[in-house]
Amino acid sequence: MPRVLSIDTPTLGDRSYLVHDGRVAFVVDPQRDIDRVLDLAAAEGVRITHVFETHIHNDYVTGGYALARATGAAYHVNADDPVTFDRVEVRDSDVVEVGDSMRVHVRATPGHTFTHLAYLLRDGGREVAAFTGGSLLHGSVGRPDLLGPAHTGALAHHQHASANRLAAELPDTAEVYPTHGFGSFCSATQSEAAASTVGQQKRDNPALTKPADRFVADLLAGLDAWPAYYAHMAPANSAGPGAPDLSTPERASAGQIRERVAGGEWVVDLRNRVAFAAGHVAGTLNVGLDGSFATYLGWLIPWGTPLTLLGETPRQITEAQRELARIGIDRPAAQATGDPDEWAGGQELATFPRASFAELAQVRRHRRVVVLDNRRDLEWAGGHIDGAVHIPLHDLPARRDEVPAGEVWIHCQAGYRAAIAASILAAAGRRVVAIDDEFDNAARAGLPVVAGA
Repeated sequence: MPRVLSIDTPTLGDRSYLVHDGRVAFVVDPQRDIDRVLDLAAAEGVRITHVFETHIHNDYVTGGYALARATGAAYHVNADDPVTFDRVEVRDSDVVEVGDSMRVHVRATPGHTFTHLAYLLRDGGREVAAFTGGSLLHGSVGRPDLLGPAHTGALAHHQHASANRLAAELPDTAEVYPTHGFGSFCSATQSEAAASTVGQQKRDNPALTKPADRFVADLLAGLDAWPAYYAHMAPANSAGPGAPDLSTPERASAGQIRERVAGGEWVVDLRNRVAFAAGHVAGTLNVGLDGSFATYLGWLIPWGTPLTLLGETPRQITEAQRELARIGIDRPAAQATGDPDEWAGGQELATFPRASFAELAQVRRHRRVVVLDNRRDLEWAGGHIDGAVHIPLHDLPARRDEVPAGEVWIHCQAGYRAAIAASILAAAGRRVVAIDDEFDNAARAGLPVVAGA
């Protein structure tokens, strides 16, 4: 029986897979930092001979091309994908032999993209697993709107058909191994499931339990914004990206940090939101490593803007670099480690307060403040504080001037995004309070929560 090992990237909500028979291995949808794959193969004592891509990814830069070059493996990509590099073309119904017993059957599963493929693993004459990429996910499917509104409806119907094709062909015992769906914005909805089978999906997945028209209507109604950096991923992946340079960037002095801030560059403090609020270099932004760091930084930063990273330890800088390389931000302009007093070079640190929804309720009884909700549209529609201003975090840099005058109390669902928004407004000279609290506590605190229009 082949051994399937997942390589998780929880900050992007994706999984790659290494599958082996004890001697040779194949890899499905590897992330950009291929050292993780190489280390796992070495630990298992196997040689990588094949690399498979389910699709040209929109949410991360692939490591497939670099991994194939590093190992000499055959790199399998859909023959219809317009890539500019040499690959082994595969099409629907092709069969690829890996080792003595593993057979990989190629299936066209359009929906997430038009050229999406799934790979069915057969061992000893029976299908034991399906590597479904952005097609059939745990309890969902990959979102169909990433190629633009002109194609969304057609791709949504394709998703339904593709999921049902897989379910009809595979036995109920076959394991389902998707790439997306563990927090990725490429998934239409999120799942907490760590593993699943075709039989479980037949019972639980709307793509397999609802008729096509109902499924498509529900799917489209549940779609919300996706990160702006996605626009850069498919072109990068079509060009065959190389392995990232993860060497340490040059160190920035306190004077250089001030110059970079003054020059409009992005200087990002990687510390958690509590530490940042308590003291930071004026004008720096807070995108903490303790949340979806790469997703939100990649979503917000104007593409190509020089980036300086500030971390408490070299390990934080290294971790941030790895996260950023996965979305194509390869080389930060500079970095500095230590504490904010060092980075400020003797200048006074900036601060802003943190608060709870109970404190907001108390304040609103005595004076008028601006309440800024920076959650996404569907979150807002599910319920929001009456009288709040709604600007999703990803729109805030461009819509900053729409925030009314006065003291701004900023909230999201749990505090992470509010801290980012607070740092953006504070850097622009606004007086802010970051609400570091769960939104469910708003109604409990007596704040008027109403449903969206």
